[in-house]
Amino acid sequence: MSDFKQPFPLGIKNDAYAEYFIGQSYIALLTKEGVFSANITFEPGCRNNWHIHHKGGQILLCTAGEGWYQEKGKPAQKLKAGDVVNIPPEVNHWHGAAKDSWFAHIAISVPAEDASNEWLEPVTDEEYDKLED
Repeated sequence: MSDFKQPFPLGIKNDAYAEYFIGQSYIALLTKEGVFSANITFEPGCRNNWHIHHKGGQILLCTAGEGWYQEKGKPAQKLKAGDVVNIPPEVNHWHGAAKDSWFAHIAISVPAEDASNEWLEPVTDEEYDKLED
């Protein structure tokens, strides 16, 4: 990680959500009032489970390293610093680091009444290993 530079703090180990990740991630809360935002950092190969944001959706602002974003039934998209992903509500998706790179993004929860997050199955090694750098 010594050559991995990001503009926001690494934060703490993301133990509260560890059951929804394969590999180690870190979280640094940036805002909690009005709009929730956090810097999420993924070690190489780390990714979150498939999940759905009900009602509000999510926005990812990629800040460092290389990663992936994929919607169910669609090809994965390679991500790098400067990329923005607008995830509409009710879209089953996952995101995480490339196999050989740390990755960081700001996750912004789009406010909505009764918004919730539904965690689903892990992204399997077979699915992940098919991704082409």
